[in-house]
Formats: sequence, C-alpha cells, structure tokens
Amino acid sequence: MAACKTENGSERKLEFFLKVPFPSEREATIALQSLSPDPEPRKGGITKNLDLSGQTLSVRWTADEARILRVSVSSFLDHLSLVMETMDAFGPPVSQ
Repeated sequence: MAACKTENGSERKLEFFLKVPFPSEREATIALQSLSPDPEPRKGGITKNLDLSGQTLSVRWTADEARILRVSVSSFLDHLSLVMETMDAFGPPVSQ
C-alpha cells in the first residue's frame, strides 16, 4: 500500500507498506536475515524498516521522491524473489 504523509508541516513523504507471509516462522526469519544487511545506497531521501511478526515479514519504506521509492522497492522485490527461490530449491529449513 502506498500513501503520502506530512511530517511536522514539512514536505509530503511517500510511504509504501508490504507484508509477505511465509509458510513458517523459521522461513520468515531466514528471509529477514538475508534481506536486512542491505542498507539503502543513498544516505538521504529514503528509509526502509523490516520487521517480523510470526510468519509475516513486514517492510515499510518512506521516501522523498517517487523515483527513489520505486527503485528501492523494485530492488527489494528482486532480492526477495531470489531468497524465496533459494529456499524453494533447498527445501524447508532444518530446525536448529
């Protein structure tokens, strides 16, 4: 879901929310650990927050410009797709 918001009467920020359900909490944790180390390349203009609630990975972006938001979300979805394909290829994770 995308939305615009104002912070303290300043410029409008764009927000995008994504929730990704996984078959198990372990797979959601693996995805979070795989996707968390990638900080945004720009130092300003966008923030990305990842959170885990049970089997659901939640991601929230806040950006100054639509173009920056689009590039970040697109890149994240590419990485998420790779993580999911890798988990599918190796089968369900073994409990530790």
